[in-house]
Amino acid sequence: MASRLRHPLRQRDIRGLKYLRGFEELLAPLAEAPAHGNREFHFHHHVGMLLLFFFNPLLTSLRSLQQATGLRNVQRALGLKRTSLSAISEAANHVFDPERLRPILQRVSDQIEKLPRCGAFRALPAVLTAVDGTLLRCLPRMTWALFRRQTQHRTARLHVQLDVERGVPIRIDLTPLTTGEARQLRKTLQPDRLYVVDRGYLCYRTYQAICDVGSFFVGRLKDNSSYEALETLVRSAEDRAAHVVCDQRVRMGSAFTAGDLSDPVRRIVIRRGGEDPLILVTNTDLPAEVVAQLYRYRWQVELFFRWFKCVLGCTHWISESRQGMTLQVYVAILASMLIALWTGRKPTKRTFEMIGLYFQGWASAEELATHIASLKKQA
Repeated sequence: MASRLRHPLRQRDIRGLKYLRGFEELLAPLAEAPAHGNREFHFHHHVGMLLLFFFNPLLTSLRSLQQATGLRNVQRALGLKRTSLSAISEAANHVFDPERLRPILQRVSDQIEKLPRCGAFRALPAVLTAVDGTLLRCLPRMTWALFRRQTQHRTARLHVQLDVERGVPIRIDLTPLTTGEARQLRKTLQPDRLYVVDRGYLCYRTYQAICDVGSFFVGRLKDNSSYEALETLVRSAEDRAAHVVCDQRVRMGSAFTAGDLSDPVRRIVIRRGGEDPLILVTNTDLPAEVVAQLYRYRWQVELFFRWFKCVLGCTHWISESRQGMTLQVYVAILASMLIALWTGRKPTKRTFEMIGLYFQGWASAEELATHIASLKKQA
């Protein structure tokens, strides 16, 4: 996790620190958090270092971050002194509470503009939220991620609720693998949301909980799910064009699940060529063809996982505790949000590469500004 550096860092290896200075006001609330025992290494220092870690490809480990604290330009930008490796590691794993970052993430998320709605999507009753989980591989010595007495592989689960209209997460949770996705969603439900979930969240109690908090859902059913048909709804020409073959108001459940989902829902069947039909369930009154389109937006969270793991590089952890790993995940989300805030659109690999070149000194501030301006023009 803290591999030795092949070459020492130099002042010219780290540029673009003026962008980090612009985060001082954003991270100011963290200055009031308890500091490390040496009283000189604070929470906002560590968050600034992690942002630098994500934006500069030369920084690849905890040891490289520690070496960067000895550079004068990094010290001036982050307001810290040269810090020992043990102090950084101990603070991340045991001192700094990652939950203090949630208000900051919410503040940045609120500043990101929504994508413009068009057509039938103007009538969406709530915030369109794609929900899913992904597995994060851990080291064998990360015992908190133990699963079924495995000694070689440890895995954590990252639960994400993605605001599709902004392209950024609005809720993230890191849990051991044993925490079920549906159960975690029930703990974090909010009103006025339209949750789009896959078949892994097929749980009638979860659907009923979404109804109870005043939100909506679009999910996928198994082809053998039991139900009682109450009413067959008329399909419009748009529904038939979208290959909707059935739209019914039903009561879901069997003798084994009686009472788990008491509210009537809609069961929509969509033909998919030579594949098995797609069977959706929802508690909305939206047209069936719109419900079918909404379910396709579930893939936005899968694209986010690809960005999170493959582009941001969140498969290498600089902390071993659950607290330290959660902190790294939160700052990765913050880095994604800041890119979206700068560019006015969802972060892409090309933009991330341009920012990385700028922080290494290979691209000028004018070239980065030109790239961002071109993205805004396209949007």
